Amino acid sequence: MTTAVLRAGLVGLGSMGRHHARVLAGLDGVTLVGVVDPMGDKNGWAQGAPVLSTVEELIALGVDYAVVACPTGLHEEVGLQLADAGVCALIEKPLADTVEGARRLVDAFESRGLVAGVGHIERCNPALRSLRSRLEAGELGDVFQVVTRRQGPFPHRIADVGVVKDLATHDIDLTGWVTGQRYTSIAAHTVSKSGRPHEDMVSAVGQLSDGTMVNHLVNWLSPLKERFTSVTGARGCFIADTLTADLTFHSNASVNTEWEALRAFRGVSEGDMIRYAIPKREPLLVEHELFRDAVRGEEADICTLRQGLRTVEVAAAVLESAVSGETVRLPGGPRPDQGQKS
Repeated sequence: MTTAVLRAGLVGLGSMGRHHARVLAGLDGVTLVGVVDPMGDKNGWAQGAPVLSTVEELIALGVDYAVVACPTGLHEEVGLQLADAGVCALIEKPLADTVEGARRLVDAFESRGLVAGVGHIERCNPALRSLRSRLEAGELGDVFQVVTRRQGPFPHRIADVGVVKDLATHDIDLTGWVTGQRYTSIAAHTVSKSGRPHEDMVSAVGQLSDGTMVNHLVNWLSPLKERFTSVTGARGCFIADTLTADLTFHSNASVNTEWEALRAFRGVSEGDMIRYAIPKREPLLVEHELFRDAVRGEEADICTLRQGLRTVEVAAAVLESAVSGETVRLPGGPRPDQGQKS
């Protein structure tokens, strides 16, 4: 464990990279020593750090770790450069644009004993962190179903992947993370309406290793922006809104509704509804604090590369199912590194 100030670098100053630069520039125990972007820094997002043209120049500055926020198609190339140089890395999600690329990244960092993680930021959303803790404490009892809806307008920042790799990977990862289970099967349909070569809407149904059913609806064709996660179990239903970081619990019915007019709208009985008061810190800051601590050698619940690989594998299965029209089976069993501290 070290308490020395860490030297951090950033690769990419796009729509996500600029936020990484902002957080890194103010992160306790870290100095942002350089930013790589061949396009330069026309908007002043580098927070005063030197702007470089290549990853090699960043490595030459002597960095303890780097955040990779370049386009998905470049994650493997940049990640392998960092691993070869002995530099730890936090790689934006998805880990890579192919399963094979993700595996190569896992092997490169693990074989060198380097700390590496994936920026699945929903793990740091206050509502989902609270939800996961409550599920681990058994507050819901047996879990029956996880449903997610993630939809909104088309993001012009995305050009190299479709909605499955860009958005659905959020829901795939958070579902496995909050439940502690693996996907064992997935069936999906996609459509492309925006004139791009990639899909822009997906509907998927799957099953987890403990039998839990999952449903995902993801698109970037809707004027409505929605980030909805519900988990239904033996004792009721949790609903998380990750846009507002609100978590509510609807308990199973305990009071009969005798008023006939209401029974038609609200059911024959209803239980309590609780909206939890949750401390709401910026998820990106929490993500950076966890990764900083992991690089220091402290216990920190980061998304490991192996977990990121699993998400890429499930996303690939979603796309495979959409093409074949068949349900795709995946190796099951509890996630082998679920709950491990890195």
